[in-house]
Amino acid sequence: MPIYEYESAEDGEVISLLRSMAEADAPVVDPEGRDRVFRRRHSVFGVMTGNAGGSPSPRESFCPCGVAEGGCRHPG
Repeated sequence: MPIYEYESAEDGEVISLLRSMAEADAPVVDPEGRDRVFRRRHSVFGVMTGNAGGSPSPRESFCPCGVAEGGCRHPG
């Protein structure tokens, strides 16, 4: 079953849910019960930036969410 990402229009929080393809666009219940509306978004993962030569810098590290290390809220 695929993992889909959903983003809150109110505060930009992103959640990931394991759902069938048939349920991908079904409404998402706010996990915090604050009645926020979540919409499915395109997932970005394994993103790496390149240096001038086009190859990734070995010093750059990314969280599985696609955000540079230290820039996301996932526990390390």
